[in-house]
Amino acid sequence: AGIGKCVALDLARRNARTILACRSWERGQVAVEEIRAATGNAAVLLRLLDTSSLASVRAFARAVLREEKRLDVLVNNAGVTGLPFAITPEGLERTFVTNYLGPFLLTNLLLG
Repeated sequence: AGIGKCVALDLARRNARTILACRSWERGQVAVEEIRAATGNAAVLLRLLDTSSLASVRAFARAVLREEKRLDVLVNNAGVTGLPFAITPEGLERTFVTNYLGPFLLTNLLLG
């Protein structure tokens, strides 16, 4: 939803192979179908990613590096605000991991 969906729509309109990295399969699949219908681009894909989980970030990066020939653009758009204080299973504060550590780790893992 929001800015991320708009960016994905624009990339798909430019005929780019576009991967939507979403926490929710159901919401992500709806977005993929909408973008495919609006652009005619069948190369719009959904992959699960939760940037509040470093394990999820690592799994996503491994899959992208294994499945994709190249990566031209990475848009780090995940972010949360106003959530109650919580610690992730990895022992890190959830908002900090979601907004900073997760995207930082993802970028570094994809740089190779």
